[in-house]
Amino acid sequence: MGSFAENKMAKKYRVQLEAEERERLEQLIAARNGKNRQVKRAYALLAADENGHKKWSDQQIKQAYGLSIASRERLRERLVRESLDTALMGKKRQVFKEKLFTGEVEAKLVALRCSQCPQGYNRWRLPLLAEQMVSLEYVEHMSHQSVGEILKKMKLSPGRSKAG
Repeated sequence: MGSFAENKMAKKYRVQLEAEERERLEQLIAARNGKNRQVKRAYALLAADENGHKKWSDQQIKQAYGLSIASRERLRERLVRESLDTALMGKKRQVFKEKLFTGEVEAKLVALRCSQCPQGYNRWRLPLLAEQMVSLEYVEHMSHQSVGEILKKMKLSPGRSKAG
């Protein structure tokens, strides 16, 4: 696998592939059954391998495979710190955006939209619906854009006299 040496400026990850890893990368390139990105990464790792027979400079790798400095460093770091698979395929995304408005909140918004609008208004408007949702304490805060998105999803408009 790889190793890393700590430099005064920053960490530098060095690619030192074992024979089995080198063979696997060469098979991936020969078969070309991997995604283009995986093949490019395989070429770059083989070129950067200090134990290999071609050991290219960073400049040569950049020119041949179009990898930026940051991409080369991430590729090396993933190989050294994680695995060859992670270096080739990249990391799986772990970020999941939490849903802000539940089905219950959406149902309350639809019920509010279908109800009579407050006195002094002749029809519902998005900002008015958002304001009412907050004042009725259904949500802590809500923008008129969020109201519009939910109503659009439900195929409702704020100002129509009939729902649906």
